[in-house]
Amino acid sequence: MGKPEESVRPKRLSDYIGQKDLKEVLEIGIKAAQKRKEILDHLLLYGPPGLGKTTMALILAEEMGVSCKITTAPALERPRDIAGLLIGLQPGDVLFIDEIHRLPKVTEEILYPAMEDFRLDITIGKGQSAKTRSLPLQRFTLVGATTKVGALSSPLRDRFGLVQRLRFYELDELTPIVLRTAAIFSTPITEDGAAEIARRARGTPRIANRLLRRVRDYVEVKAGGAVITGGDRGGSSRAL
Repeated sequence: MGKPEESVRPKRLSDYIGQKDLKEVLEIGIKAAQKRKEILDHLLLYGPPGLGKTTMALILAEEMGVSCKITTAPALERPRDIAGLLIGLQPGDVLFIDEIHRLPKVTEEILYPAMEDFRLDITIGKGQSAKTRSLPLQRFTLVGATTKVGALSSPLRDRFGLVQRLRFYELDELTPIVLRTAAIFSTPITEDGAAEIARRARGTPRIANRLLRRVRDYVEVKAGGAVITGGDRGGSSRAL
């Protein structure tokens, strides 16, 4: 049975390879929040897909000792969808919303008081008889992820205390990621073999891990489980 995706994700910030500048900012934020016994600032992560935005949200929750609730903006079509998530949060929890640039306007407006004042405003009734009721929420950290930061409205973006970009990975960052994943999969590989896979990953860890799986399958079937190396162009590279 293959390893699930979750087993490949690093669990702590110290295990997260790459994104040095982002890690430094978040490490300071985590230590400061822990020292003051406060929650983390709301965080917006942007950049191309596959660079580790979801993984970073999970790491932040792990470092702070809280839970991480994961959803996507298209899944929050109705006010009750986001209201149910917000009400269910425990103190300090991380709420991760992927593709946050696709939030419906009504959902986005519900988030404004939730992010600023940890308050949920509910409208009861319609027309002139409509009344607004406010419910207190537990203090939480919203982590939004987007591949189109320019598509976010200014009111939403301005409510994030931290706005950070994830960049494409260099070869010397992707190679140890491939080696780490291979170790988790118990797949024999040399550093040259990992580098060959990393070169083809277009600077993206998700692609690197997917290519490793493909090479692993090829080697197991065609080469009897031999070690993945970078020297034999007819071996691992042919599977790519």
